[in-house]
Amino acid sequence: MSILKVIEVLSNSEISWEDATRKGVAKAAKSVKHIRSVYVQEQSAVVINGAVTEFRVNLKLTFELE
Repeated sequence: MSILKVIEVLSNSEISWEDATRKGVAKAAKSVKHIRSVYVQEQSAVVINGAVTEFRVNLKLTFELE
């Protein structure tokens, strides 16, 4: 039987929401083992002078406990 845990991670990117998601998972994977899935809970963006300058995501990462 496996036990799974969910944590919340915030990440950002100047490129896209997808890039912010990849960066968040990659950074979390450096200290969290056995990541099974990621759920993008929220997306938002920063707008400066009428242009999007930063993409932000609120992620829920699911991983297996050892």
